[in-house]
Amino acid sequence: MTTTYTPGQSSSEEELEKSLEAQDQGNDIFYASKKRLMWLRFKQHKVALFSGIMIIFFYLVALFANFVSVQDINSFNAKYKYVAPTDIHWTDPDGSFTRPYIKNITRKLNMETLEYEYTAGDEMYPIKFLHRGYSYKLLGLVETDLHLMGVDDGAALFLMGSDKLGRDIFSKVVHGARISLSIGLIGVFLSLVFGAILGGISGFYGGRTDTLIQRLIEVLMSFPSIPLWMALAASLPPHWSPLIVYFMITLILSLIGWTGIARVVRGIVMRLKEEKYTEAALLSGAGNFYIIRKHLLPGSTSFVIAHATLSIPAMIIAETSLSFLGIGLRPPVVSWGVLLQEAQSITVIANYPWVLYPAFFVIATVLFFNFLGDGLRDAADPYMNRA
Repeated sequence: MTTTYTPGQSSSEEELEKSLEAQDQGNDIFYASKKRLMWLRFKQHKVALFSGIMIIFFYLVALFANFVSVQDINSFNAKYKYVAPTDIHWTDPDGSFTRPYIKNITRKLNMETLEYEYTAGDEMYPIKFLHRGYSYKLLGLVETDLHLMGVDDGAALFLMGSDKLGRDIFSKVVHGARISLSIGLIGVFLSLVFGAILGGISGFYGGRTDTLIQRLIEVLMSFPSIPLWMALAASLPPHWSPLIVYFMITLILSLIGWTGIARVVRGIVMRLKEEKYTEAALLSGAGNFYIIRKHLLPGSTSFVIAHATLSIPAMIIAETSLSFLGIGLRPPVVSWGVLLQEAQSITVIANYPWVLYPAFFVIATVLFFNFLGDGLRDAADPYMNRA
């Protein structure tokens, strides 16, 4: 029921209108589904909402990595070894505002340090959007050479500098997001499958089954994570292809990371098993599979999703750590951890600090996932009273 306020309406009628509107909103919340209630509460968490948008943006960039890239990551040019991030100019020599452009790069050998020094030349090259560059297959289907931005031949655009082989770090970071972000999703999905099945069985059947699964979880959780990851990853044969190594690293992280989700699912299933509607289903002759599918799993889905969201950063950090130590993914595979291998030398970091750019993306991604998981966890129980 809705009403409109017209001039001349008394204050009592206005208060009645506000009361009716509040009542309508309350009824909407009262009759809303659980998904609707979760969404309403999640929208109030502004930081989590922003983090979710940024995570979607990161995955879109990773999906269209070739389109966003400026240069081909498989090509290198020793002429541009360790070039600092390119300066982008927005004003012409007269001080007037103009379209963004860069200047050509010139290099000169320093006879004292025997290192090349790079300076900006006099030629100006405008940054062109929807620029034609190297050829690739968009989404692996359509052959094209269209890129988000680029410059004409004769200049080199390094938004985040270049590495020791003259490759664009920005393009490598964009391509590395494919591996680093996907390994988190795939790893958590596999962990979710293992954890939900074993945790559900443990909580529903109890007894010796519960004891056996919980002792297995305790044994796995008692091992220190880093040495265990190192031992399992080092056991992979060095002659395996990068694709098989990627799959095995994901599987290793999943086999270790399912214990936390299993504990969460076990606790939820044990609580829901004592609810009246579950007991009524048992007394009415419903089978175990029907009860799990209709009553227990729907009641634990929101909490499992929130917990899984918080587990993705741990997977990303694990892959980055293994690859950084040289026992995870290896070149020519490109991931954020592989890119950070170049930053192991303090001399390189001191002279070329832009090689640390991949670390900032790891930190940002982990923070965004943590904020998103925190918001989902708060929204998982919409009926919870807050002060």
